[in-house]
Amino acid sequence: MSSIAAALPDCLRSVERPGDFCVGGLREIFMPTIDVEGVGRIAFPLPAAQAERLVAVAEAAPHGRGEETVLDRDVRRTWQIDPRRIQIGGRSWETTLAELVTDAARGLGVEEPVEADFYKLLVYDAGSFFLNHRDTEKTPGMFATLVIVLPSAHRGGELVVRHLGREVMFDLHPEDPSEIGFAAFYADCLHEVRPVITGHRLILVYNLRFLGKRRSLRAPDYRAVEAHVADLLRGWAGAEDEPDKLIVPLEHAYTPAELSFDALKGADAGVASVLIEAAAAAECDLHLVLVSIEESGSAEHTGNYRRRRWDRDDEGDEEFEVAEVFDRSLTLSAWRRPDGGEVGFHDFPFDEEELCPPDAFEDQRPDEQHFHEATGNEGASFDRTYRRAGLALWPRARRLAVLNQAGLGATLPHLEDLVRRWETSNTEIRSQLWREADELSRYMLSSWSRETWRREDDTDAGRMLDLQVRLRNAARIDEFVAELSANGHYAASDNDAIVRAAALLPRRRATDLLVEIVRRNAAAHLGACGDLLLRCVAATTDSIGDAAKIGAALIDVLPGDPAKRAKLDPWTRPASVRPDFVVDLLTATSKIDAGLAARAIEHLLAWPRTYTPDAVLVPAALAFAKRGESTAWPAIGRLREAALDHLRGRIALPLETPRDWSRTNPLKCTCDDCRALGAFLIDPNQQQWRLRAAQNRRTHVEESVRNAACDLDLATERRGSPHTLIATKNQASYERRAKQRRQDLEHVSALGG
Repeated sequence: MSSIAAALPDCLRSVERPGDFCVGGLREIFMPTIDVEGVGRIAFPLPAAQAERLVAVAEAAPHGRGEETVLDRDVRRTWQIDPRRIQIGGRSWETTLAELVTDAARGLGVEEPVEADFYKLLVYDAGSFFLNHRDTEKTPGMFATLVIVLPSAHRGGELVVRHLGREVMFDLHPEDPSEIGFAAFYADCLHEVRPVITGHRLILVYNLRFLGKRRSLRAPDYRAVEAHVADLLRGWAGAEDEPDKLIVPLEHAYTPAELSFDALKGADAGVASVLIEAAAAAECDLHLVLVSIEESGSAEHTGNYRRRRWDRDDEGDEEFEVAEVFDRSLTLSAWRRPDGGEVGFHDFPFDEEELCPPDAFEDQRPDEQHFHEATGNEGASFDRTYRRAGLALWPRARRLAVLNQAGLGATLPHLEDLVRRWETSNTEIRSQLWREADELSRYMLSSWSRETWRREDDTDAGRMLDLQVRLRNAARIDEFVAELSANGHYAASDNDAIVRAAALLPRRRATDLLVEIVRRNAAAHLGACGDLLLRCVAATTDSIGDAAKIGAALIDVLPGDPAKRAKLDPWTRPASVRPDFVVDLLTATSKIDAGLAARAIEHLLAWPRTYTPDAVLVPAALAFAKRGESTAWPAIGRLREAALDHLRGRIALPLETPRDWSRTNPLKCTCDDCRALGAFLIDPNQQQWRLRAAQNRRTHVEESVRNAACDLDLATERRGSPHTLIATKNQASYERRAKQRRQDLEHVSALGG
């Protein structure tokens, strides 16, 4: 266990009271009945006409100034109605108010019995406000004020509470007739009501006091604890053997929609307030997160079988118990800043040792747990999820190392932003931004996947190289190309960035790296390597590398000779040869050197089973026939002649329509039915053959015909039982050859033959 993970929880437990200096929010309740003398029963939401009558029977509210109570409309512009003129009732109101008071007191860190004394009903009309002030102790044992905002349509009137440099704003606008807003705060806290802009704000004010006690209680002061925690965090920032980040799990449950610093309850609010101040003093970043642990594995029967109810969602949890955990995933999500700003992080992994304390989840019940019966060869299994809110923090000096843990989905956009800012910044901060971009690049390269298999749409490598080119960071370019591109982490989409990146390296080093890319990747990415060679030749700068050496390296590893077959990773398929590769190879080598191109075409023509004339050579020759510049290249002339020889040889073969019903017998099966069908095929006098047999025999004959490509049309006659398979001879082979003849003649013409 790390020392900081053990020391920080001990320090946070020393917080005098777990609550915060204020608490509030919206709540759905059974509304009370409120009768006001001279107005009658209040309707909700408050109608404008009734609000005006309330103002008419109210009096201007005074405020305290030292020992005096004064009326100053520049300090407080509010209307009040004496509680003796108000009757509050309703069947559920006493229970509702008691629950609200208990929750508010708990949020303030008070677990003792608390009583709420109704103080006043206040009406704020447009322009009403109350400047910064503290409440006085109006009754023995009073320690806090509770305000209940009743449903009414209005704008403005936000309540702002301040304490020891912190500020919380409650913007409570309940308009639904079954919803109230509430806020409770210690009486010694500064607070203000901002001006109401439109409408009327109607509130009930209660004094919170200890039941049966005369002692008062001030808002919690965590400054000593904050200083201690700040010292711990500073020591952590300078230690090398400590985790890069810490996660402090919270006590209460929150949904992602509820997750915000302002909505934290009880002890969670106290811990958060301490860490907000301490983290800022120790130059640490702090975030509120959702901590999730997902586990799956094998399960065992407990022997406690019960009657199954098939309409239940569970699968008999009492019958199983967890046997062994096979997979475990630990993630942080739903990131929130203390100021409520956007974070931009996706799901984030974390390690067990980063939990603070490390055993925070040991005795917790799973939020979800499902057991699954054994199926087939699979035994019984389970999956479960633990979720808790938590506070994640790390030293700002390690921010980039922590960011790197989130993966390329987070680091690449962040690096792109750094590069953009570096490109547009002034001289004073350019070097700082460059160093930060280089540091993040170093972390990214250290954790970059070395897998040779990549998705077709994976462009991360190209994006990374592009960013290093923009930074002109030759050291990181060399590192990336040498450790990744030249070691199998490569795709055609990287080529453009690789060529531009190689231009920033010394010519000899660029040549060595490009040669190694070709040698290492040609077996699996032949077309990509041909494209890379052509791009090197087409580059406008000579610093890309020695194109002749790169071309020679590619020719050396061309497929064809079984003795030179490259060894591939078990999950990597050898690259198929495509015509566009031949076009790229011969174009590039012809532009480099005629002798190099001669070597290339010799190899292509030497292995016709690899570079098949119809699939590879002829299409490549046709592509060159459309390019005027290639007519003078000797290698292209040899390719053209080889293609013409192949086409002319096939055109010279005799072609005539069948003279009788005799057809070739390509069937390989020797069962009785297939032998009979074979005899029918070579018979010059029979056009049709019938097989009345069970379905399995008919199906077998149909598969044999399809696999051998016989000149037969098959149909099933479904009269009688068993059904009859009917085979009728056609001239498909002749038609295919006639179509091929027409195509060959067109290709010969296109090649100028």
